[in-house]
Amino acid sequence: MTEYVTVPAGAPLTRNGAIHLYGEDAATGMRRAGRLAAEILDAIVPMMVPGTETRDIDDAIRRHMLREGAVPATLGYRGYTHSSCISINHVVCHGIPSERALKDGDIVNVDVTPLLDGWHGDTSRMYLVGDVSLKARRLVDVTYECLMLGLEQARPGNFLGDIAHAVQSHAERHRYGVVRDFCGHGVGRLFHDAPEVVHVGRPGTGPELRPGMIFTVEPMINIGRPDVKLLDDGWTAVTRDRSLSAQFEHSIMITDDGCEIFTTSPAGLHSPPYA
Repeated sequence: MTEYVTVPAGAPLTRNGAIHLYGEDAATGMRRAGRLAAEILDAIVPMMVPGTETRDIDDAIRRHMLREGAVPATLGYRGYTHSSCISINHVVCHGIPSERALKDGDIVNVDVTPLLDGWHGDTSRMYLVGDVSLKARRLVDVTYECLMLGLEQARPGNFLGDIAHAVQSHAERHRYGVVRDFCGHGVGRLFHDAPEVVHVGRPGTGPELRPGMIFTVEPMINIGRPDVKLLDDGWTAVTRDRSLSAQFEHSIMITDDGCEIFTTSPAGLHSPPYA
């Protein structure tokens, strides 16, 4: 049986399997952290051109966070040594920034999590580099639609399975594969917390959604099969069939009548192409 625990303002937390229910203090903190995360993804749009090295994007992200009084939650997390994850083409998630330069036709996911005043603003967004094929553009569009259809189901009285079903049914309607090996998660004071937010499921199943829950929804959608494999670096996950993959992510809080999205783009740059 799922356990729900109300979190007093400012209380220290440990991950113990319970779903934490937060109050208005958390919403205030998450709004600031989430807005900063979204502003960072807005700010790197001009860098998404052929020839830009992904390590330079990562450097710009780190500098932006530090300038705003935040730190990168990924830096030092389980030995990770970068301020973001940058995943290109068939990389599903956790791509490591490097001297690899962006190329014409690439599709790129950038995932950032600034830790600001104790709150984690976790979000990711897709970018199109140069002249991208119609097939790749369609994948990116459908993946964003999957995210937003899932969020339409994020309201009290529904279940995590309702979110998952909305994502899965839309992706599979387009004959795409939904990644099973990675999922969304609780977030807030903790970077990764309960519940696990899977993107494949049946309506009416899983934990019930209650006001105060904070978590990410972050579907990873492949043009081909859903299967992934982990590279020898221990981080980079790629599609087994080398097909293209796309992902969008928002951090949200369940409210009394729906959900609040903390990581919406202040500049209106919700999905590419970005003017």
